[in-house]
Amino acid sequence: MANREELLMIRAARAGQASAQLNLGRRYLFGGAGLPKSLATALYWLDRAAQQDEQDAWLLIGRHVPYETVRQATHPSKLYVWYERAFDAGVAQAGLVLAKLVLGQVDGAVGEAMREKALRALHAAAQAGIAEAQWLLAQSYGHMDAPALDRHADDEHRAADDKAMLEWAMRAANSGVLDAQYALAEHAWASGQRDEFLRWALPLALAAVERIAAPGDASKVDVSLAGRCARALCEAGEFGADVPRLLEFAARAGESGAQLSLGLWLARMDSGGKRVDAIPGPANYKKGIRWLLAAAEQGEADAWFALSRIYLKAECSQRNLTDARRYLERAAQAGHGLAQLELGTQLWRHRREDELNDVRALRWMQQAQAKGVAEAAQLIGRIAAPPEPAPWAQDILPRLTREITDLYPQLAARIELAALFGLSRMEALLIDLKAADQGQCLVVDVRAHHPHSKRRLILVRSAAERQTLDRLIGVFEHVDCGPDGPEGNYRQRLYRLKMLERG
Repeated sequence: MANREELLMIRAARAGQASAQLNLGRRYLFGGAGLPKSLATALYWLDRAAQQDEQDAWLLIGRHVPYETVRQATHPSKLYVWYERAFDAGVAQAGLVLAKLVLGQVDGAVGEAMREKALRALHAAAQAGIAEAQWLLAQSYGHMDAPALDRHADDEHRAADDKAMLEWAMRAANSGVLDAQYALAEHAWASGQRDEFLRWALPLALAAVERIAAPGDASKVDVSLAGRCARALCEAGEFGADVPRLLEFAARAGESGAQLSLGLWLARMDSGGKRVDAIPGPANYKKGIRWLLAAAEQGEADAWFALSRIYLKAECSQRNLTDARRYLERAAQAGHGLAQLELGTQLWRHRREDELNDVRALRWMQQAQAKGVAEAAQLIGRIAAPPEPAPWAQDILPRLTREITDLYPQLAARIELAALFGLSRMEALLIDLKAADQGQCLVVDVRAHHPHSKRRLILVRSAAERQTLDRLIGVFEHVDCGPDGPEGNYRQRLYRLKMLERG
């Protein structure tokens, strides 16, 4: 409860006495006696005193009333004049609040001269060692993950801006600003500077592990940071106790990459299935499988492939060749290049068990090649060799007039097909084009008519070939291609072909 002296002060302040307003504002600013500490009330009275030219009023505002309190005022933009005066009087803290008030305004709300002064004030506050000002100044250069106050878009200034940004961010980080430390860690990760990343990120990640009891309560930033730290430590050859702690923290929070890495760590292997001797202790395949399955279900193709390797290991108590094959197929379907190569190789080796295995093998090999697996190209050449020229078809092709094409459309299509894919006369005349088209390749198989002929695959190598093939297939649509159809039997087709060759 206010005492008699304070009651008289309140009455005088309400009556407009400047000194009373100043003293009342000071009492609310620091609290004491019968008046509670209230920054908002202090600002109200100090503002009224400052309007009556009480210098100590705006000095107190500049030194002690933070931005958060000013922001809650009815008209905060009308108050920055006191911070401007305090800054001009040498109060560095006032420069920080002035910068936040002015630079936070939309363009046009304040004049350019005032914006420039606010930037100078921010620099002065940062130079004075105020950590918040240092971080705000770093953000002002426009590359940190926080609201920018002023962006320098000129390319010629970008290198200088980046240097200044990092300098002020490091000062702020060294002063204990967590946002700056997180931002520097992110910047180092994106730049590939793993040592610098660990410098900032590892203490933050370990602190998060200690601080957060349930990983499910962790923020996405902390979870990602923990997983990245573990991977960076492994890349640096450091396999200490911090790695599994960080991985388990991120894995339990549901990060698929951490689940994959933890599963591999527990299995003491890399993503290709090879033993990693640098990881201490024996492998725990049972726990490793659990985490790898969790990662795989979230779309980690490497996890499916790692599972296929584990189930092939003789030392694994759960060894199962059927499961190994099943997981290999899941990895290939998820886009894992090495899994696609291996699955294609297996299908090619067992092509006699199912004659379509060669087509399936080619499909997987092509997908592996698209993923950058160099070995796939060699095997593709073995499965589907490039077509050899067909001079006989190339000689006839120019003589296929519109009249001949209209008279014998299927024969003309077969000749064009032979010229495009290098077919022999027999293959061209007997191939069932609709059945032969397998999308990425053409299956040339006329053994039903000529048992001694060989089945072979020919790649469809370009969009132009695909377009031509689709057009030729259209010629045979709704047409009986058997001996009772319009083309007749093989002898009749061969007779017409020879007539064309003779001209």
